[in-house]
Amino acid sequence: MSQPALNKTLSTWQLWGIAVGLVISGEYFGWSYGWASAGTIGFLVTAVFIALMYTTFIFSFTELTTSIPHAGGPFEYGRRAFGPTGGYLAGYATLVEFVFAPPAIALAIGSYLAVQFPGLDPKIAAVGAYAIFTVVNILGVQIAATFELVVTVVAIFELLVFMGVVSPGFSLANFAKGGWAGSDGFHLGAIGGIFAAIPFAIWFFLAIEGVAMAAEEAKDPKRSIPRAYIGGILTLLVLAIGVMVFAGGAGDWTKLSNINDPLPQAMKLIVGESSGWLHMLVWLGLFGLVASFHGIMIGYSRQIYALARAGFLPGSLGAVHARFKTPHRAIVAGSVVGLLAIFSDEWLQFGGQTLTANIVTMSVFGAIVMYIVSMASLFKLRRSEPEMARPFRAPLFPWFPGFALGAAVLCLATMSYYNPLIAALFGGLGAAGWLWFKLAGKLSPVLPATAA
Repeated sequence: MSQPALNKTLSTWQLWGIAVGLVISGEYFGWSYGWASAGTIGFLVTAVFIALMYTTFIFSFTELTTSIPHAGGPFEYGRRAFGPTGGYLAGYATLVEFVFAPPAIALAIGSYLAVQFPGLDPKIAAVGAYAIFTVVNILGVQIAATFELVVTVVAIFELLVFMGVVSPGFSLANFAKGGWAGSDGFHLGAIGGIFAAIPFAIWFFLAIEGVAMAAEEAKDPKRSIPRAYIGGILTLLVLAIGVMVFAGGAGDWTKLSNINDPLPQAMKLIVGESSGWLHMLVWLGLFGLVASFHGIMIGYSRQIYALARAGFLPGSLGAVHARFKTPHRAIVAGSVVGLLAIFSDEWLQFGGQTLTANIVTMSVFGAIVMYIVSMASLFKLRRSEPEMARPFRAPLFPWFPGFALGAAVLCLATMSYYNPLIAALFGGLGAAGWLWFKLAGKLSPVLPATAA
């Protein structure tokens, strides 16, 4: 405790900005890959199911976050409920989710910029994004969170502009054509596509739980975190459904199903390539990608910091900058891993999917495992620590967390079935890490106390 601690400076609005900003790039890209397997209507079914999962999950997860406001977030919930093994599993899964999501977003930033500058290599733009926002994150959480709030508001505005501009050309016939995995009517073969599209529906909401990693830096976590979470999930539900429906009805949706910039391309179908609306969407659309990229960097840096502080990662990564009060080494470490992922596509490919699609899927595997451990921790702590202070209690307990847990298990099973190589990679890396820690004697049953 002799080193500097994290600053408690974040307000409710800043936490809401982080909650929405963490996720909002999912409305700009990534989700449209789900159309390739499920079609528009099939994917809508998938998205509604996942929306229900996330709504029940967030209302339940908020109980954990307000009861245990710790920078480790799910890692600390798993540790407190199930000991070092639970802590490792939740920490590893969260780390995969938050470290692998930014490379996909950085590549999307490059794709959006390539619309304006056709000669620009998206990977070079991704490197630039990492460099800029690594510095911004190091400079202080108050600067980072205020920036996050501003870009998030601009990103929401731009999504509303997109819906307004394409609405005159919207056609339900366009949206419904081939909407059941390539067929106009429902057929049994569409069921497989609906399940295969689960990772891309999750992308609509992935990482909202990252607010938990900022809990130690909130002024009043018991009041501000529930407001931020609930306001955030409601905001994202409206935006996700709106963007998906309007983009699908703009024209031939099959042209949007395997690209990193579906919104600009959907707008092209309505206003043409030379429209000022299109150029505005590209530039302002970057705010949405930047909001998530920057917000997830806040999340992964705090997770690395918490894991290092507890002995699961090298202790040097648990350092806090003396002047800026930020986990600067953890920020840099996550950026290095992200850059390695971006440039690994030439020697690491799976199932014929694009690099972005594989990174999205890997990140979602981490998220789903973390959701399972978190909901299991909620049930366990209700039994083992009934007297623990719970400023916010999950509504409709045990039904809400039970549905979230069951849905997450179903998602994990179907994702493993349709993505066996990525599932094997995720499980293999986790097992190797656990074995190394056990053999090296790095795990200790005594971890830092939960923040008050």
